Amino acid sequence: MKPRSEIRSTLRTDDRIRWEAASGLTLYETAIARMDAEVAAIGTGATELIWLVEHPPIYTAGTSAKSADLVDASRFPVYETGRGGQYTYHGPGQRVAYVMLDLKKRGNDIRAYVAGLEDVIIGTLADFNIIGERREDRVGVWVQRGIREDKIAALGIRVRKGVTFHGLSINLKPDLSHFSGIVPCGVTEHGVTSFADLGMNTTMEELDAALKMSFVKIFGKLV
Repeated sequence: MKPRSEIRSTLRTDDRIRWEAASGLTLYETAIARMDAEVAAIGTGATELIWLVEHPPIYTAGTSAKSADLVDASRFPVYETGRGGQYTYHGPGQRVAYVMLDLKKRGNDIRAYVAGLEDVIIGTLADFNIIGERREDRVGVWVQRGIREDKIAALGIRVRKGVTFHGLSINLKPDLSHFSGIVPCGVTEHGVTSFADLGMNTTMEELDAALKMSFVKIFGKLV
């Protein structure tokens, strides 16, 4: 089987995609309810949506999460999700993009879709001269730092009746100590980083602008 980086598929369409950024902090329950409603609507022909949020501090468990990787269950609320992946952290200073697209008209190739999301992140980071790299043995985007490498962005997706939801998160300036309550994505031998940790003073607005342009290049027109 080809590695993700070699997969090619038609991810772009001529249909416009809604682009929406929430203000303030969005409760996770609110996000799940909104995604459920949007996915159902998109499945019957509604316009696709990319929805940007920040959450209060929480841990979420994907379908592959192991109980031993929840180091401190009392630290923040913990939510079971239907997305792929293991435990991750969401919180202020982290941009979460919930991506709700009709995969049926985009090649219906989940591995190509994941590779496309990684390309979106890598392209976004490149706008700030940050070299993001994919790894064939684990999902997400990584930054090489000498002999170590740290995760700067995570992925976790779900597909329901051909429509994607959940999505990606990029660490702009979250409190990285909050990741210590879990084993992020089940990876113990590597750490996590952020724009701020790398010495960048990037604003959320600047990150969103670069992220939007990167989405356009991979998935098509936004409104």
